[in-house]
Amino acid sequence: MSGNRRPTIKTVAALAGVGRTTVSRVVNGSDLVSPEARARVLAAIKELNYVPNSVARGLVTNRTNAFALVIPESESRLGSEPFFAALIRGVSGALADRGIQLHLMLVRDRAERDRLTESMAERRVDGVLLVSVHSEDPLPAKLEEMGLPTVLAGRRDATEGLSYVLCDNTGGATAAVRHLLDTGRTRIATITGPLDMDVSRNRLAGWRAAHDQAGLIADETLVETGDFTEEGAARAMRSLLERHPDLDAVFAASDLMAVGALAELRRQKRLVPDDVALIGFEDSVLARHTDPPLTTVRQPVEELGREMARILTEITHADAPRRQVTLPTELVIRAST
Repeated sequence: MSGNRRPTIKTVAALAGVGRTTVSRVVNGSDLVSPEARARVLAAIKELNYVPNSVARGLVTNRTNAFALVIPESESRLGSEPFFAALIRGVSGALADRGIQLHLMLVRDRAERDRLTESMAERRVDGVLLVSVHSEDPLPAKLEEMGLPTVLAGRRDATEGLSYVLCDNTGGATAAVRHLLDTGRTRIATITGPLDMDVSRNRLAGWRAAHDQAGLIADETLVETGDFTEEGAARAMRSLLERHPDLDAVFAASDLMAVGALAELRRQKRLVPDDVALIGFEDSVLARHTDPPLTTVRQPVEELGREMARILTEITHADAPRRQVTLPTELVIRAST
């Protein structure tokens, strides 16, 4: 190495001709490495005089007393969605009680994901809380390969093997749409989140289940995919009204999307709830300050964050089993229906 720059796991991997995960496995004593690869990694470590951060911090405990909260979203989404703020409050409060530091990490592109992977491989934190999980997101699998304790907010799909905490998305959506049916609405549209997310698919499943329970066939042309943003929901609402000007209710899969739908309904001179009833999901601060106030499905986001932190604290100890928890939801009826 030239100069005083400290070698990293990336430089060790390059010299040894292996991936960073392989270096991490060697450093952490994993058996999932061939003898040949192990020998090359050890030789590279010796040549570079590489000292893993976890070793430098303490050969006895090998712990950092820190967790990472990883959110693969942009700053704009982090700032605009009340969900993230409430979850961070829940996580940080629970960890402060335990004396554990919290590092917030945004992952907006592949380069940032690679830097995160390197940081995790060097064990700069004891565990990871991962939010906003998409089905094809490579991060959960990478973290599992590293053996790094991980808890998800949500899950990739129903077969998820990692620990997670989620809210009863299907049950909450079913209750919302049943309420609309019970109040006489017959043409109920839905604006979903991205369908590569389990949370979105489950809320859509609830829309379908409510129709099924009422002995009705759900009209799939009343489904429009959104992106959990206000702007995306306004576009979705516009498309729905073009196809179905006679629709009389909308279930939006988040409060923020309900706000976008409300703005478009108002632009098109549709009165809420006289012409179109509207329900959101979350019961964020937005729901209480719309005009009219928004009927919504309350999900305990701060409790979700606290439970994630509690589970991660447990599973960072080797003998603790993985945990998968579903929290209840509650329909909150206000003036938009």
